[in-house]
Amino acid sequence: MEKILVVDDERSMRELLELVLKRANYSVHTAENGTRALELVRHNVYDLMISDVKMPDISGIDLLDRVREISPETMVIMITAFATVDTARRAFKLGAEDFVIKDSGFDVEELKITISKALEKKRLRQENKVLKDEQRKRNSPNNMVGSSPQMHAINQMILTVAATTSTVLITGESGTGKELVARAIHDTSDRAAAPFVSINCGAFTETLLESELFGYMKGAFTGAGANRKGLFEAAEGGTIFLDEIGETTPAMQVKLLRVLQERCIRRVGGLEEIPVDCRVVAATNRDLAKMVELGTFRNDLFYRISVIPIEMPPLRARRADIPELVRHFINKYCAAACRVPLEISEECMQYLESYDWPGNVRELENTIERAVALQPSRAMSAEGGAKEGAVGPECLPERILKYKPRMITDIDLPEDGFDLEAYLAQLEKDYIIKALQRTSGNQTRAAEILNMPVRSLRHLLDKHKIRHTASLLRESTGNMSDTAAHR
Repeated sequence: MEKILVVDDERSMRELLELVLKRANYSVHTAENGTRALELVRHNVYDLMISDVKMPDISGIDLLDRVREISPETMVIMITAFATVDTARRAFKLGAEDFVIKDSGFDVEELKITISKALEKKRLRQENKVLKDEQRKRNSPNNMVGSSPQMHAINQMILTVAATTSTVLITGESGTGKELVARAIHDTSDRAAAPFVSINCGAFTETLLESELFGYMKGAFTGAGANRKGLFEAAEGGTIFLDEIGETTPAMQVKLLRVLQERCIRRVGGLEEIPVDCRVVAATNRDLAKMVELGTFRNDLFYRISVIPIEMPPLRARRADIPELVRHFINKYCAAACRVPLEISEECMQYLESYDWPGNVRELENTIERAVALQPSRAMSAEGGAKEGAVGPECLPERILKYKPRMITDIDLPEDGFDLEAYLAQLEKDYIIKALQRTSGNQTRAAEILNMPVRSLRHLLDKHKIRHTASLLRESTGNMSDTAAHR
């Protein structure tokens, strides 16, 4: 029900308007002067105010001016028995919606029509504002949480990139939010109404990845009982997100390069060239430039996908965003559990801000989800009111509570200095030998321990001239301890 304030020093006029407007199904408040009207406006939100111009304490024109400052969304209609051109001009200049003459021929029904038109205009303004807000949300990366300089730069880059159709490569450690950036680019672009299709390239074998991306024809392989579109076709007019593109095989890289060059695909088992119109956004947590040097990633594909590179900073490099992210995730998981939002203790926040977060934002989110789940649900206080505790350190995992950041003072730097490059090279060699010792010379397993591709390990074996024979491995055992002692 729309709320109207009637201001008039004549009691009969106030009572008449109150009666008429209540019958028209409006909520009505009345004030006998400007002072009382201002008091009501400060404590209530009115859709419309009807005010007399000539009043003893505050004139209707001055009241209009002050109400527009307090409540600019309130529509105002002025009524008077002493109309002048100058008064009407001042009223309209200050934002009055209409000016009604109160004389012997005062028509209440006409006033009701004027009120209805003013309120309809207000509704249209509000609807227009909602539409503009929704458009602004669609045109901003609103899914990105964080106000640090790093995130501000990322948000600005998203808005800039969204206006283009260029291929984007998003790099960064796992859990930094690369897919969120890809979605934000899509949502703020002209392709927002079309599909956003995502695939993790590392989750499929080469054969399955090909059929997922390009589709297949009936009978192309066992189980292909009907023609099926691939994800490139499903993303027509929109965006396809190729996550972990660094995990693709050389053969798949050739096929992806062809799609980017020709903008067409060929289904598995098919002969027809099918044109596709979708923007490609790729992501990886690997160093593709280094992989190109090692020969494990095609340089021509690298240059094709990295037209616009965006590097996501790790969470430890933007610690200023941690409190904002914590509040965001607390609200998210409290809402999911139908709980009132929890507070977080200062001590708990200190633990969260000092931790290095190797799993980045994903690890932080999982930690907060766990903390909300472990926090006891709301209880009733002795007075009968609802009481909610704060998330404390007891809800955090041991790894965070026991974490002690390494300080630069922990490093013993010799007074006369030393050859850092040679030291790091020897350290790298020692760890490779140690991994080979542990795996009895199995390069594949050693590469897994060192978290690197087998090709990268073989490159380092050649670089350090490591002959992985049993005798060499036994002879090199002492090197590791010598290097550790030097540290």
